[in-house]
Amino acid sequence: MKTYSAARPRHRRWVRIVVVLSICVILPVAGAVGVQRWYTANLLPVSSSQQRQYVTIGSGSTVATIASQLRTAGIIRSAKAFTWYVSVHNDRDKLQAGTYGFTPAQSTPEIADAIAAGKVATDLVTILPGQRLDQIRHTFLKAGFTAAAVDAALAADQYRAAYPALADNPSDATLEGFLYPDSFQKTAATDPRQIIAESLAEMQQHLTSSIRNGFAPQGLTVYQGVILASIVEQEVPGQQDRNQAAQVFLKRLHSGMVLGSDVTAFYGAIKDGVTPAVDYDSPYNTLLHKGVPPGPIGTVSDSSLAAVAHPAATGWLYFVAGDDGKTYFAKTLEQHNANVSKYCHKLCSQAP
Repeated sequence: MKTYSAARPRHRRWVRIVVVLSICVILPVAGAVGVQRWYTANLLPVSSSQQRQYVTIGSGSTVATIASQLRTAGIIRSAKAFTWYVSVHNDRDKLQAGTYGFTPAQSTPEIADAIAAGKVATDLVTILPGQRLDQIRHTFLKAGFTAAAVDAALAADQYRAAYPALADNPSDATLEGFLYPDSFQKTAATDPRQIIAESLAEMQQHLTSSIRNGFAPQGLTVYQGVILASIVEQEVPGQQDRNQAAQVFLKRLHSGMVLGSDVTAFYGAIKDGVTPAVDYDSPYNTLLHKGVPPGPIGTVSDSSLAAVAHPAATGWLYFVAGDDGKTYFAKTLEQHNANVSKYCHKLCSQAP
C-alpha cells in the first residue's frame, strides 16, 4: 500500500513563495539601481565645451519650463533629471528669475544650485583712466552691446538734467572726460545706459566741493578744470608729479604761453581720423594754440582732478616724461632741452 507525504508539496509551495517574494524584491531593487544609475549619469555635464550660453528664466516659470529651456539650450542632459534633483533638494520654490550664463561643461547640480542662489550672469565693463570716448565705445561693443544701443547710450543730452556733473558743460559737449573710470557689472539684460549712468554718478561724487572750489582760484570753470585734468592724466602717472605738472600747465596758461602738450595734438588728430602727429593742426593742439582745448581728451581720475584743483607750489615751466618712467621738471628751456636729451630718447621719438 502506497503512502503519501504532505511535507513535500508544502515544501514546494514555500519554495515557490520564496522565489516569488525574491523576484518581487529583486526586480524593484534592480530597477531602483538602474534608475539611480540613469539619474546619476544624467546629472553629469553634457560635454567639456566652455562655450557660454545665456538662458533667461522668466518670473513665475515652473520647474518643468526651466528644465525644458535648459535642455533645449543643450546645457543639461535631461529635463527629468533636473526636475528630480531640484525636488530632492527642496529647491522647487527657490529657483529665481533672471539671465544666467552656463556652459555644457557644468553639471546639473551646479546649474540648479546657481539658479536657486540667483547667481545671474554677470560681467564687467571697465572704463580705464585716460581712455577716450571712442575707446570706451569699443569697450562696450566688445562687451556684447550693439552699436545702436551704445551710440544711443552715449548721447549726452539725455543725462544733463539728472547729473550735476554735466551742469557746467557747453550745450554741445559730449560725455568725453566725464565718464569716471571704474569696472561696472553687467548682466545679459543690462542696458548700456545703466552703466553710463553709474559712471556719471561716480564722476559727480569725485567732483567734490573741494575739487570745484579748488578750480576757481586757478581761474578755471569746472569744465575747464576737467579738461586740464584730462591732459594731466595722460601726461604723467604719479600723484606728486601730477601736482607739479598741473602747476606747469597753470603757470603757462596764466602767462599766455601755449600749454605745449603732445597728447592734445595726438587727440586732435585721432578725433579727425588721421595719423597722430604733434604738428597736426586742430583746435586741440596746445603746441600750436593757446589756452585749454575745446574739451577733455579722455577720462580723469581722482589724482588728476586733485592735481589741478590743488597744484604744487613750484616755479617749473617745463617737464618731460623720461624713458625710465620718471618726470623731469625744469624752469628754463635750456634745462628742459637738456632733460629731453638726457632722459627721453624712445618716448620722445614716437607717437601713440
